[in-house]
Formats: sequence, structure tokens, C-alpha cells
Amino acid sequence: MRTGVTTLLASCLLAFTPAQADTTAPLTPFKAVYTTAFDLGVSLSGEAIRQLKSQDNGRWTFSSEASSMMAGISEITRFEYHPTRIIKPLSYRYKRKVLGKSRKATIDFDWSKGSVTTVVKDQPWKMQIPEATQDKLSYQLQLRLDLMAGKTEMHYAVADGGKLKEYRFKVTGEEEIDTPYGRYMAIRVIRDRGEDADRETLIWFAPELDYLIIRLEQTESDGKTYALLLKNLETTTP
Repeated sequence: MRTGVTTLLASCLLAFTPAQADTTAPLTPFKAVYTTAFDLGVSLSGEAIRQLKSQDNGRWTFSSEASSMMAGISEITRFEYHPTRIIKPLSYRYKRKVLGKSRKATIDFDWSKGSVTTVVKDQPWKMQIPEATQDKLSYQLQLRLDLMAGKTEMHYAVADGGKLKEYRFKVTGEEEIDTPYGRYMAIRVIRDRGEDADRETLIWFAPELDYLIIRLEQTESDGKTYALLLKNLETTTP
């Protein structure tokens, strides 16, 4: 989350065919702890906790919190999960604090009207959205489900910063990844921003862990970076 997108041989994708797809597995609640390293104007390191929880009303929450002594980032999405393997977000909350300066953003989905309301700096505005629109956290769950289904190229409409953006991803191969939690063969996915992009996002998903993210590296156009590496994992029955 500066290099252009690397073009890899198409043969790298042969290991990821629909024959391996799991089309029946439900969402499984989990708590994953990651080591983090991020640069938000000052280099920091710490831990991040990502949790997927089922609610009594049949809805779900997915949260991500990363913090250190001087900075922190918190995100949470609330959503419905449909049997057709579709994540339908209901609300999204974002908060970042660095050296005493904070930024907040909220997004609320109104599917009956096909719109979202975004609030940043106490200024709300609405926009129309198509079906299957995701938020900046929920798309990661949808991406995971689509990889389970055997897809190798994915694209999502994402409500991002008061705009509707298209996030495109593709599988670029497989790679053994060492983490504090163990070594796993992982599917490497890149966010495809085009050949001249000066931003890069790489995500590694472990099929052995139901396609959980075990590593993430993101570099912004201004050089700010964010990285995750799996440290511990707890799963529970939904």
C-alpha cells in the first residue's frame, strides 16, 4: 500500500486452477496477529491485530488495528455475507493518529438507494454505487473468497475517499514465505495499477490457512510504506 508492475510468465498461474477451488467453505472467525512496519512520515514498528467476528444478528465485523508508541491505524468494516460468496459491506470506519495528529473517515452504505455517505472532517457527501461495491477493508475478504473459488484475476468497485475507484488484482505466482508463525507456500497477488504506476501493493495468501493473508507490503507514491507479517493465528467455529 515504486516500481511498475512486474510482468511474470503465464506459466506461474498453472498451479492455481479452478479444479482446486473450494466453493462450499463458510467464513471462519479468526484473530490474527502480525508484526508491522510502517512509515507515516516517521518510521515505526509494532503489532497489528486483525479479527473477523460473527454477530448475533447474522452480520459480521472485520477489524484491523496497528499501533506503536507514536502512531496507530484502526479500520473496521461491518458487513453481510451471502451464500453466493459475496461480501456486502454496511459501514466502514477509519482512524489514523500520528504524533498527536489524527484523521477520521466514515462510510455508510444504503443498499436500498444504491448509495454511500462518506464523512471526512465532519463534511458528509453522498454518491451512487453499483452492486457489489466494497470498502477499503471488505475487499480484502472478497479477494480471499475469490481466490478460494479459483479466480486469478479480480476487480472490485471500492468506495474510497469519497470516490468510486476500481481495484484490480492478479495472481502472479506462488512463493514460500517465512513468518514467525511458520513457513507456508503462498499465492502472490499484486494490485494492478498499470505499467507506469508509482504505487505498489503485494499480498501473499496461504491456501493451507484458508487463504489468510500472511504477508502484505504496500508502498505509496510519496514513499510511505506499510507491511504486515503473520505472527500468530487463532480460529473459532462460526
